Amino acid sequence: QVRLVESGGGLVQAGGSLRLSCAASGRTFSNYGMGWFRQAPGKEREFVTAISWSGGSTVYADSVKGRFTISRDNAKNTVYLQMSSLKPEDTAVYYCAAGPAGVAAAGAWYDYWGQGTQVTVSS
Repeated sequence: QVRLVESGGGLVQAGGSLRLSCAASGRTFSNYGMGWFRQAPGKEREFVTAISWSGGSTVYADSVKGRFTISRDNAKNTVYLQMSSLKPEDTAVYYCAAGPAGVAAAGAWYDYWGQGTQVTVSS
């Protein structure tokens, strides 16, 4: 079992930045690929970005490419999402997820999910 706890969400103006963190506990963090997803009100959950167990591979949704950066620190059992140039359409609950060691955009790939952290971007 892996427990995931997100933090760092909040209210920010358009054009601003936030860094989300996801702290993992339980099984060996470095065994897992990690992903970030988001869900806006009235919309389906969507993939944001993912990183492989080593950090050597990453993948991004087109909507965040060039603005968001995923990273991980296996010594701290934490994955990060640095978000810059935020837009109102980035407003959502952001979830981190843990799955097999590679990278994947499909939610079904992931076995464990956090509770989410709210990000609100005002115009």
